[in-house]
Amino acid sequence: MKTKTLIAALAVFMFCQCAQPVDNSSSSNNNKEAVPTTGLKIAYVDVDSLLSNYNFYLDLAEELMRKQENYSLVLAEDTKKLEADYEDFNKKVLNNVFSSRERAQSEQNRIQKKAQAIDEKTAQYSRELDLENATNSQKVSEAIDAFLKEYNKEHGYNMIITKAALLYSDEALDITADVIEGLNAAYEKAE
Repeated sequence: MKTKTLIAALAVFMFCQCAQPVDNSSSSNNNKEAVPTTGLKIAYVDVDSLLSNYNFYLDLAEELMRKQENYSLVLAEDTKKLEADYEDFNKKVLNNVFSSRERAQSEQNRIQKKAQAIDEKTAQYSRELDLENATNSQKVSEAIDAFLKEYNKEHGYNMIITKAALLYSDEALDITADVIEGLNAAYEKAE
């Protein structure tokens, strides 16, 4: 699975619900809403650690990897057969086996069509894997979002962000282990 793509998508992912109302009465030159800065309850999640320990993500990644390996085996077999056909064709040309130029050209065209079919199959497999990867990323993101909304009902954070967005943070704000435990429990319960 394209882990970097998922990490980037999840790094952008932020769950924020401000518990204190925004004071729109203060004047602002750029029309930005004033966000209260005192009493904020903030936590963060290490996405790399989350993904390497979240069973749902790992199962999806394993399934995608199996599919990718199967596709690679099919394509390797097709390519091996094509190479054998090409070698056979070259031997026949060198030994002047073809009865006519047209027959040789016909055989060459057949081999080229076979090569084209392999290229098309490669592109199709790549599209399928990309689509499944995007679907899986969406499923993981939705599962995390849903979990954090429920999790936050009990914990009351104003903001849960990713560690990737931090330059510095007190480790006491790291809720990664708690989130992983909760996500895995919810995943096991859903199975």
